[in-house]
Amino acid sequence: MRKRTLVGAALLVAVGIVFGALLVMSFNGVGNTFGFTGEKVKLGGPAPISVGDINLLATQNAFIEISKAVTPTVVSVTVMSTPKSKMPDIPFFHNFQFNLPNPQPEKGMGSGVIVTHDGFIITNNHVVEDADKNGIKVKLFDKREFPAKLIGTDPTTDVAVIKIEAGNLPIASLGNSDSVEVGQWVLAIGNPLGLTSTVTAGIVSALGRDIDISADRWGIRNFIQTDAAINPGNSGGALVNIRGQVIGINSAIATRTGYNEGYGFAIPINLVKKTAEDLIAYGRVRRPMLGVQLKPGLDETDARALGMPKPEGVLVQNVLPNSPAEAAGVKAGDVILAVDGKEVNAANSIQMFIAEKKPGDEVTLTIFRGGKTISKKVTLTEISQQDLASGDQGGQQESAKPDESGRVDVPRLGMAVQPLDEKTMTDAGTDHGVVVADVTPGGPADERTLLKNDIITEVDHQKIDSPKALLNVLKSKKEGDAIMLRVLSKQGKSYISRFVAVEIGE
Repeated sequence: MRKRTLVGAALLVAVGIVFGALLVMSFNGVGNTFGFTGEKVKLGGPAPISVGDINLLATQNAFIEISKAVTPTVVSVTVMSTPKSKMPDIPFFHNFQFNLPNPQPEKGMGSGVIVTHDGFIITNNHVVEDADKNGIKVKLFDKREFPAKLIGTDPTTDVAVIKIEAGNLPIASLGNSDSVEVGQWVLAIGNPLGLTSTVTAGIVSALGRDIDISADRWGIRNFIQTDAAINPGNSGGALVNIRGQVIGINSAIATRTGYNEGYGFAIPINLVKKTAEDLIAYGRVRRPMLGVQLKPGLDETDARALGMPKPEGVLVQNVLPNSPAEAAGVKAGDVILAVDGKEVNAANSIQMFIAEKKPGDEVTLTIFRGGKTISKKVTLTEISQQDLASGDQGGQQESAKPDESGRVDVPRLGMAVQPLDEKTMTDAGTDHGVVVADVTPGGPADERTLLKNDIITEVDHQKIDSPKALLNVLKSKKEGDAIMLRVLSKQGKSYISRFVAVEIGE
């Protein structure tokens, strides 16, 4: 019994010695399954894509070089403005004293682009327009700060020029916005949300965007759209191409939150350059005038009514009296197909071409008229400062009510018309026409924006002097045909002439 106990004890000791040896070997790295080896391990594998094969490295290097070259030419603009007092200036209150709190200055921020070595800087009108006297300051890329003088502003293009007293400044290279194409790479450089010298990348998403950011009737609405991130503070900064040339000045964003949602807009640099040059040289913009009122765009109904094979060009609604267009023989009802050989299919495209010109310049209009294509050379004149200052045309007002006994329903056009009375003819400056007495909701006339109290003076270039004359023209028309109406619409105290194409209903 004792011998067995000794044998068992000896076995236990042997097992313990072996187990202990194994543990020691493990911690010494010998046969280690769970411990550290003391050797460095290579993590990750080779690059899955050969950069040289797809030229990504070259694009990246271009972005780096552009950022290095252009960022020093983009400045931060700080603006102090004091809100105007809301207390009305009424003489009755002049003998009373009110302890009203003084309006506190507000601080705004934007961006700007240096364009001359001696300190001229382009920015947005909306960045500096409310600045207090001596309320504009500029901070350069090298951290130096300068007070800035306001040289001039232009609300119609949202461009402004400021000036700092400095020398040997880096200047931006200005490109050619007429050569910009959808899909090309661009970088937006500015100071969004107080973050100075920020660079974002994207592409040109669209050209010729007509976004209504100004109530000014002379406003130029022809923007470059980009998906490069633009936020508050980017206004006045640079939109540059892959060569580092400024092709636009960032101005606006399309957003429901106040911040970037993927759509930013820049003013084309060709227009900015011409505007800035005028502001620096004359303190104002010499705005050239063609002298036409244009329909925003043509559609298939318009084209059929005009006898055109397809919708193209821009319809002249009216020609202003004593204007360059009138002197050159342009007529209402003409369709402008091209300006200086460049095709146009939107009113803002023509507006842009003209805005880039100077008073005294000659432009050639390619026009569709009566089934033929003709050319007209127009010498532009300058819009007077008085006309530029008068932007609001007022709202629509009702005309005097005509005699209801002459009312005629025109169901195929979805409206009713009646004869003009003497007062309405005098007010509208016409001796013929019929007044729209009613418009059927959802009918052909309603779909083409005809309104009650509009005056129809022509149908397919034939004068209309009575409801009967209108019906006689319609006799030769069948369902689906399109007719072109010459319409006078009241705006404020005056009437404007426009063309409206309407498709004949059943």
